[in-house]
Amino acid sequence: MTQTLVYVPNNFFYKDLFIHNYGIEYCYPSHYHGPDTRECYLIHFVIEGEGTFKVGNKTHYIKKGEAFLIKPGVVTYYKADHSNPWTYCWIAFHGIQAENIINETNLTMESPVFSYDQNEMFFQEFLSCIDQEYNNTEDELKIHGLLFLLLSTLVGEYPKQKTIRRLIKKEEYIHTVIDYIEAHYASKISIASIAEYIGLDRSYLSSLFKEYLNSSIQEYLIQYRLNKACSFLSNSDLSIGDISRSVGYEDPLLFSKMFKKYKGVSPKHYRLESYSTLINLTN
Repeated sequence: MTQTLVYVPNNFFYKDLFIHNYGIEYCYPSHYHGPDTRECYLIHFVIEGEGTFKVGNKTHYIKKGEAFLIKPGVVTYYKADHSNPWTYCWIAFHGIQAENIINETNLTMESPVFSYDQNEMFFQEFLSCIDQEYNNTEDELKIHGLLFLLLSTLVGEYPKQKTIRRLIKKEEYIHTVIDYIEAHYASKISIASIAEYIGLDRSYLSSLFKEYLNSSIQEYLIQYRLNKACSFLSNSDLSIGDISRSVGYEDPLLFSKMFKKYKGVSPKHYRLESYSTLINLTN
């Protein structure tokens, strides 16, 4: 027994995303569809029973409470179980943004199966819509609202590549550390104060920074301060003491010691070499 509602969308309202058709099918044992391709996206929700869904070289065994995605142009084949045939409802949709929205989920033709809750508001409302006809704007808004609710749920519960999102978040932490150092290098800052500003554990932040830049936060801070000092030495007449304080070192002796350790010469000699280089370039 098959009950199908063919829905023709009002394209004046819906071009980005619209419903193509939807319905419910009570399958007899071993009933199958395909192999063939579809022109739109389909999501089948198994209400009762079980069956198999084949795409490519992989066969998925699907039961009540699970659903599967079919993408346009992909050859698929699905079949009801012989002893416990499935009943499923489906919704087919298309539109300019359909592909972009589906791509925001981790559902692919390699991994097209997902679980759903039959008590979800979307599903209950959708079932109640199957035996109704929609002929006016109010009705169109309702059924399309359910489509948007379904897709927002999929994007929220099955987001695309969580690992990539975590990596992006980690990179944001690194950039925040760098931005903080560039804004506060002249002040008395520490790894603890940076970690507190970002809201992360100090040890975790330190290991994360080391992982990405192959340098400790302290080393990066020192190098940044000394590079700024080099700029001051080459382009200003500030005293060594003033430059020391300008890059976060209250003690000029400590500054000179760190400068020579990292740059190989004292601040005074670096300035003389910079002047000498400048004179040679101008002659």
